[in-house]
Amino acid sequence: MSSLLRLATAGSVDDGKSTLVGRLLYDTKSVLADQLDAVTRASVDKGLSTPDLSLLVDGLRSEREQGITIDVAYRYFATPKRSFVLADTPGHVQYTRNTVTGASTAQLAVLLVDARKGVIEQTRRHAAVLALLGVPQLVLAVNKIDLVGYDEATFTVIAEEFASHAESLGYSRGSVLAIPVSALEGDNVATRSERTPWYSGPSLLEHLEEVPVAPDPHDSALRFPVQYVIRPRTPEYPDYRGYAGQIAAGTVRPGDEIVVLPQGIRSRVEQIDTADGPLAEAGAGTSVTLLLADDIDISRGDLIAAADAPPRVTDEITGTLCWLSSKPLKPGARVLVKHGTRTVQALVDELHARFDEQTLSSVDSPASLELNDIGRVTLRLAEELSVDDYGVSPRTGAFLVIDPKDGDTLAAGLVGERFS
Repeated sequence: MSSLLRLATAGSVDDGKSTLVGRLLYDTKSVLADQLDAVTRASVDKGLSTPDLSLLVDGLRSEREQGITIDVAYRYFATPKRSFVLADTPGHVQYTRNTVTGASTAQLAVLLVDARKGVIEQTRRHAAVLALLGVPQLVLAVNKIDLVGYDEATFTVIAEEFASHAESLGYSRGSVLAIPVSALEGDNVATRSERTPWYSGPSLLEHLEEVPVAPDPHDSALRFPVQYVIRPRTPEYPDYRGYAGQIAAGTVRPGDEIVVLPQGIRSRVEQIDTADGPLAEAGAGTSVTLLLADDIDISRGDLIAAADAPPRVTDEITGTLCWLSSKPLKPGARVLVKHGTRTVQALVDELHARFDEQTLSSVDSPASLELNDIGRVTLRLAEELSVDDYGVSPRTGAFLVIDPKDGDTLAAGLVGERFS
């Protein structure tokens, strides 16, 4: 059975992300005939002599009209060696929040640069976001290599500059691979190109097929945010009390000892129910209903966790924020924090630092965080939350900051210190 790789693309506007994704879909024969016909017709209408493969990804009408990617476009394809879930994220600065969304579950990211422009401000910003999110593997796709005459020296300069930047962000040299590609012509995308004889590495697809996949979240300790309490109170089920939700991390089996947080009450799992019947075991990503041995007052927002490896319960979070709003964040602001299935009121207690992703330095005690800033903050919570450090358990180490007035998402947050 082939393994699954979750990957994301990132890069600046017009670096060719959508064309690259379209080329991957086309070369892996993952495009239906009617889709290709529609793209061919649209390309003819634009006056092109060959199909514009970017249209296979840019599905929104506004995206096609503007020639940019606005939303996160998810695509699925497979080869005999591996299956892929790919998030094609926007390149424009104002859509950085979508890049955060698309890369949040990625095991590998393909970061594109235009061979004519090299590493630019948005390249460094996206690399910082990917490092912040803990994406373990990076591919630097030096695209449009055909437009610089397949020049080895140009590629080498760009690859070395990015490798040094990535290393400063915490990536090892072995976790970053640079590949010269032409998404338009297909060079080094699915197969290695004869037009880059100086490049001895794999094509992009070959690398995606062989790169080691990150550790399985099933290996983590159990984390089960309760979404709903099921109490039918029918003659058939007079005493049924089940706790429904999706397992965020780990594996659960009947007989497992658990702790309910933030109450701190211990119990044991008696049964795992699903719509298709009971299970002997359930892992991360599975939606189930848990029945416990004891009658405990549990409600939506509580967390059922492994008794021998619980998260910490706290009324204060110090973490890293990627600020996604045009409204600046200042100390003293009142916000909502959404963590798992629980939402609580919070106060911004302190802005410790703002990270400059261009110079890889920190500014201590900034007056505010502006749009796309990355900063370290402390939030005081009106109610306790059960949290892990993001590096230990991403699903229970991540949170959202929400505007209490209109419900808009203001920031994506990660518990713990990601940048110093």
